[in-house]
Amino acid sequence: MEISFYHLTRTTLESALPRMLEKTLERGQRAVVRAGSAERVEALNGWLWTYNDRAFLPHGSAQDGHPALQPIWLTDQDERPNEAQVLFLTDGAASGELAAFERCAVLFDGNDETALAAARAQWTGLKDAGHDLTYWQQNDQGRWEKKE
Repeated sequence: MEISFYHLTRTTLESALPRMLEKTLERGQRAVVRAGSAERVEALNGWLWTYNDRAFLPHGSAQDGHPALQPIWLTDQDERPNEAQVLFLTDGAASGELAAFERCAVLFDGNDETALAAARAQWTGLKDAGHDLTYWQQNDQGRWEKKE
């Protein structure tokens, strides 16, 4: 299983997440996006409907229902009701079900000291558990660069 940490330094989660989800769907995969609260799930749900007037990301949450039919499932629970291959963890969320996924992306705000501390603790815990981790940081143009 691949676990990648994405350090947001130039854009917000709302800006970076849709493009990552688009790439996931382009690869023929499904996703679960786990947020830190039900309120955050609903905010992301609304954002994904309006983030781009020329794009559409099929998604839903518990409010919408039919999880098995949703290519992208937004939740604040540790669940995988759509048989997703990719897990996106935001807002410091964690999962006890990482083995159910092929890939996990941990996105965190590099301009928020609390988020940075949580990401560091999450990295240490996953590393200590024996997971292989990669670290990506945005460059000055907002593109992802793998760091060693």
